Amino acid sequence: MVLLERWGPAVGWLAAATGILVVLLAIALTIGGRLGLKRWGIPEALLAGMLGLLLAPSGLLPLIPEPVMTLWDGLPLPLLTLVFATLLLGKPLPKLSGLWRPLSGQVLLALTLAFGQYLVAGLAVLFVLQPLLGVHPLMACLIEVAFEGGHGSAAAMGPSYASLGFASGEALGLAMATVGLLAASVVGGVVVVLARRRQGLLGQGAQQAAQLQTLEPLAPVAPSAGPAAWAVNLALAGAAVLLGAALLEVLRWFAPWLGGGFTAVVEALPVFPLAIAGSLLVRLVLEKANQQGLASAAVQGQVGAISADLLITAATACLDLSLLRHDWVSLSVLALAGLLWNLAVVLLLAPRFLPPDWFERAIIEFGQATGVAASGLLLLRMADPDDRSDALPAFSIKQLLLQPFLAGGVITVVAPLAIDGWGLPAWTSLCLALVVLWIGLGLLLGRR
Repeated sequence: MVLLERWGPAVGWLAAATGILVVLLAIALTIGGRLGLKRWGIPEALLAGMLGLLLAPSGLLPLIPEPVMTLWDGLPLPLLTLVFATLLLGKPLPKLSGLWRPLSGQVLLALTLAFGQYLVAGLAVLFVLQPLLGVHPLMACLIEVAFEGGHGSAAAMGPSYASLGFASGEALGLAMATVGLLAASVVGGVVVVLARRRQGLLGQGAQQAAQLQTLEPLAPVAPSAGPAAWAVNLALAGAAVLLGAALLEVLRWFAPWLGGGFTAVVEALPVFPLAIAGSLLVRLVLEKANQQGLASAAVQGQVGAISADLLITAATACLDLSLLRHDWVSLSVLALAGLLWNLAVVLLLAPRFLPPDWFERAIIEFGQATGVAASGLLLLRMADPDDRSDALPAFSIKQLLLQPFLAGGVITVVAPLAIDGWGLPAWTSLCLALVVLWIGLGLLLGRR
């Protein structure tokens, strides 16, 4: 009875939050299907989030209770962790012998995107926002932490920003992350639609998929997996998450022995980068035990897709419009600078960095570098619906290599400390030198 009195209200609000979220997504799927939003590259989850924004306590029709919004506000990080946990479970692990060429180009493209975001943000703050608006220099971190890292990284970095005198950093980062999420879905979707019409932009896999969609009737839909398959695959994804959490705890246990700087980095590190390592370990165990059939690529893909849809819906519905009204000039300048940089790198440099099927490999990076990894996976499904390219394995391994450093990792944690200690001009100069290095190596690799 005591437990019921203590946990009853919390369970009730959790059920209400889940039910409302599912209903909003179902309504959006119905409306989006009738309007044909996917043909324009607009995910129905974005429409669901806009509906939630209208019904939020600060919206035009405030019907959703505040406790529900509080629960939704905490969803992006666990949902993103689940998305990452499914990345490597459903597909055979790639052989290292044939991985160097596509992986090296993918890594260099990702490094160019990430450090370029610091570069353009630093230039925008130094030459536009500080002279005109007197903004805090740590605002130069917002593009990378919000676009690359998303809501989870923006929330995780909030205490670090506050300790360095940038108290509004977390709130602005969350607002920027939502803008990036919307831009990744809308702008990325438009790029995919235009690429289908201009075959020169497409890689081989995307060309074949577009031709099949144009010339052939849709193939019969495969029968849905049963409850047992879903239970097993959810358990495998959960095991990957638990392994990631265990790895993070091990790092935190060792952190005090390796110095204060390492401790600060590990304490700010979220679980989702290590969920990829958990996914890799679970897949490795399955293959060694010859039980890889337990992991269904279709079910893991659906788990990731549902998690991504719920993430987009919750994050959009929780957008704080007051922040956008107050700091809309600064956020607009940074968002536009980051978006233009990402588009330029993907459309101009990716064809020279990456092997064949460059468009599929590049569009998933655009989604990751503008929204979250789930946005990249969504755009990849649009560009390559029949999974004809090898973009996903290279992207997944690249994430495993770089995620501990970027998008909420070591570099994300160190950047505000470097700006506070060295000054923004020195940090921006370092990022310029690194961007030039990554571009040079990428062009050299492409020529070979």
